[in-house]
Amino acid sequence: MNAHQATRIFEALRASGFDGVGITRGCYADSESRALDIVEAEARALGLATERDAAANLWAILPGAEPDRPFVACGSHMDTVPQGGNFDGAAGVVAGLLALGSLQAEGFRPRQSICMLALRGEESAFFGRAYLGSSALFGELTLQDLAQANAHNGHPLIECMRAVGADVERIARGEKLLDPAALACWLELHIEQGPLLTARQLPVAIVTGIRGNIRHRAVECVGEAGHSGAVPRWLRHDSVFAVAELLTRLDRHWARLLEEGHDLVVTSGILGTNPHEHALARIPGRVNFSLDIRSQSRETMEMFYELFASECRAIASERGVEFRRDCRLETAPAQMDERLVTFLRSKLWVAGLNDEPMPSGAGHDAAVFANAGVPTGMIFVRNAHGSHNPDEAMDIADFMIGAEILKRTLQDLAA
Repeated sequence: MNAHQATRIFEALRASGFDGVGITRGCYADSESRALDIVEAEARALGLATERDAAANLWAILPGAEPDRPFVACGSHMDTVPQGGNFDGAAGVVAGLLALGSLQAEGFRPRQSICMLALRGEESAFFGRAYLGSSALFGELTLQDLAQANAHNGHPLIECMRAVGADVERIARGEKLLDPAALACWLELHIEQGPLLTARQLPVAIVTGIRGNIRHRAVECVGEAGHSGAVPRWLRHDSVFAVAELLTRLDRHWARLLEEGHDLVVTSGILGTNPHEHALARIPGRVNFSLDIRSQSRETMEMFYELFASECRAIASERGVEFRRDCRLETAPAQMDERLVTFLRSKLWVAGLNDEPMPSGAGHDAAVFANAGVPTGMIFVRNAHGSHNPDEAMDIADFMIGAEILKRTLQDLAA
């Protein structure tokens, strides 16, 4: 494997997805399809077999001497959030691609096949539901999921999947497109999406677990619009103050739970009045906001969600407003396989690297594989400036360290 090859592929992906500000590769959209086509062409040039599955994910395959044995799998996703970065997801795809290509060039013949999956639709930014391509593989997309509308163009997920060649009839039936027993393991390299590795001055780390989430794309607080100068406080039904009070109370609950030792993060990433009707002199009648609750503990998420529901009821009564929630979306937390964590950590030790295993606050397709019963491991690569923004800054030298660890692990597991 060489850094120049990796840089060339990343630049091709950047050029295909640049939106004028950052990188946009939408879930089950043309931009995502263009990126998959680039990866497939590179895979074929490396002498790897390729195919598309019934969920329109891309596979690159290094056949094993005993192809009927459970295969060793790696990969990540190809989509991004709008105006995101070029490495979120793509780093794992390129690392897997280069690892298989390098093993092929070295003449390595695995006992069991090694497959790299470039998955569609991991991000929730477009349809609210995350892990679309991987969930479809295991029959976990519901009819409600398939009916979700794209936040940018309003098209339902099922039609977007159909447009890129997915077998939506099988997916809608909840059919398992991939038997979890057919996989020996799943390995995913991904950029870290927080600041820890940069702060610790570590190029890579091994992931121990992944937070799940409970979400609402839209909660609407309905009050009563009025003139800002004519309605006294005691007669107001002000949706802005109601939402502000709700979020303040939730922040206090969050702080208390952290003090008690719970793992929890809470975000309201979308918040606003209707721009078609809000005005400086108008008491706002409606406010919409999103809610994202994450934890490695399902019990903690449910506890906080009940606090959210309770505070909605209390504030609705106190302020004369109503909180209307859209459908609840949730993703289960996941633990990485202890044996794989130890095995991956041993690769760091052999390479003479410092080792600080860490949980992932962000979600990844690895969670879907782990919760389907597939032994799963993850490698984080240092990335400056966080993620989900155009300023992702993964150093190619760090990437090559992670890719080499991935390659040697795949080789040992499939030997």
